[in-house]
Amino acid sequence: MSESPRAAVIYYCPFCAEEDLRPVEEPRGAWRCNACARVFTVQMATIDTTRIPGRLREEAELQVNGQQPQGGSS
Repeated sequence: MSESPRAAVIYYCPFCAEEDLRPVEEPRGAWRCNACARVFTVQMATIDTTRIPGRLREEAELQVNGQQPQGGSS
């Protein structure tokens, strides 16, 4: 997963639900809603690996434990 705050695109304003959003320079990773004039940032806290089915969950658990999944590249 990328450390960049611009890695994910926000599609809706969390305040007014409009789609007219533009990235802004400051604060870093912020978005401006042209409909309600709010500037906001969104940050992911964690991924709930209990909701990831099958192999993806196993790989996520291995990464948490500091192990490399079998067949994965270094």
